[in-house]
Amino acid sequence: MEIAIRPERPGDLDAISEVQTAAFADDGQVAGLVATLRATPAALAPASFVATAGDSVVGHVMLSASRLDAPPRLVNVYVLSPLGVLPGLQRQGTGTALVRHALAAARDLAAPLVFLEGSPAYYGQRGFERAGDLGFRRPSLRIPREAFQVARLPGYEPWMTGTLVYSDPFWAHDCVGLREA
Repeated sequence: MEIAIRPERPGDLDAISEVQTAAFADDGQVAGLVATLRATPAALAPASFVATAGDSVVGHVMLSASRLDAPPRLVNVYVLSPLGVLPGLQRQGTGTALVRHALAAARDLAAPLVFLEGSPAYYGQRGFERAGDLGFRRPSLRIPREAFQVARLPGYEPWMTGTLVYSDPFWAHDCVGLREA
């Protein structure tokens, strides 16, 4: 199956919600986060991309604006969240293609850093490093240390360390870190 990656379009919104709800097996919590991030003004505009197979949306990734509280000043950064692929199409390279595309877009938009919460085994092979090892602090203690990761892009400078501050929608939708069962 041939996958194409492109920016989301207004007609994709329902399909994106369906992909994220299926990928996260939730009741629409992550889809709600996407809708709120899309509508929230931010220093960096969100960047949202879909993976399509034919005319169908089969995956979605979003770069959402957040800030790094660095000692000299705040730095506008992106968070790669969420990333979702329809369950029946996972482990076939669609997620990797979406991550690659999102990182290239972040470079083009001159973002210095992209953070995420996720599997070090998966994202470590896709350009991300353990953020704590590089002087960055998690925005929540619920994020496992090894899951807090960052990709340093060409705009990164060594003074850019500090605490990641998620934008309000992540908190409002309770999409930060792990919750106990």
